Amino acid sequence: MIITKTPLRMSFFGGGTDFPEFYCEHGGAVLSTTFDKFCYVHVRHLPRFFNYSSELIHSEIEQISNLKDIRHPLIREAMKYLDMHEIRMSYEVDLPARSGLGTSSSFAVGLLNAFHSIKGQYISKEDLAKEAIHLERDLCGEVGGVQDQIAASHGGLNKILRDADGFRVEPLVIYPIRKRKLNASLLLFFTGFSRYSFEIQVETRSNLRDRTAELLEMKELVHEAEKILTDKDRDLNEFGRLMDYNWQMKRSLNKDISTSFIDEIYERAKKAGALGGKVLGAGGGGFILFYVELDKQASVRRALQDLLYVPFQFETEGTSVIYYQPETYLPQGKKANLDDDVWFDDQQGYWMNREMKEKLVKKREEGEEKE
Repeated sequence: MIITKTPLRMSFFGGGTDFPEFYCEHGGAVLSTTFDKFCYVHVRHLPRFFNYSSELIHSEIEQISNLKDIRHPLIREAMKYLDMHEIRMSYEVDLPARSGLGTSSSFAVGLLNAFHSIKGQYISKEDLAKEAIHLERDLCGEVGGVQDQIAASHGGLNKILRDADGFRVEPLVIYPIRKRKLNASLLLFFTGFSRYSFEIQVETRSNLRDRTAELLEMKELVHEAEKILTDKDRDLNEFGRLMDYNWQMKRSLNKDISTSFIDEIYERAKKAGALGGKVLGAGGGGFILFYVELDKQASVRRALQDLLYVPFQFETEGTSVIYYQPETYLPQGKKANLDDDVWFDDQQGYWMNREMKEKLVKKREEGEEKE
């Protein structure tokens, strides 16, 4: 059995510049972090006792014998991509899906990590991110950026740079106390409803050509935010005010990124003392994040008491295998090839391969004949 643990992410600046329609021409930049809410994927090979070959447990339970019958597109394409058969897979996540925290990409990263691990294959975080992007954007045909897969794979507070030639992850070198103060200044709330981001992402992508100037400025805000965080002499509250400016720009990319309900929540928080904030993900609902000075947080939480407050802490590990118990799996109709296997001989007290074992057996047989 394999169990992987993959963090969710929150993006502060640069969302929209990670669309290929933009970064291939202008280069993209995103500032984001992962935090201590996770997606868990369990994978093991399914014993051949059932009238189906694989069992897949997600928002529903699928029991199938043919990969083409899998209804969940990401699971279906991942199993086809890595030639996975006869498995039981289950998936759970700490926070609701479709809520702006990159849950689908964390699932993609964690699932691929589990599939490689059960095959006994090592894969780097960089290659996991690339495979997850290929899975979601190419094989599943989903519209969107490419920051989520990179963030979930690598973990941490990073600046992610992307252009036509690839991506680069630059961890922010930030004074530890300052990083804790940043974490402490961020309040996360659930607006009470989730949404499918596909329609919003399609509309946002279609508007990119007309919003190049705004996106170029949003890209520069990433570098300005980095300077605020890494310069311990700068006022950290500048980060919150920059979030407010960035949110006003992001709203202009697509009328569906915000709603009257979201606007009303944002105004309530600002009046109660928040310096800035943003809806996470594509927009339209899900989670909303605010930067609030410590002495104003009680006031903001009272103003938003009708919303669910979710405390969190930054994390740095990224996707990981937290349980690894490999299994010997032989596809149906295949014969075991033991040429490369090894055994421990208790009598001799050492390991041997197939050739050594055959020689030892033959030697023992000859000795018995002489007797």
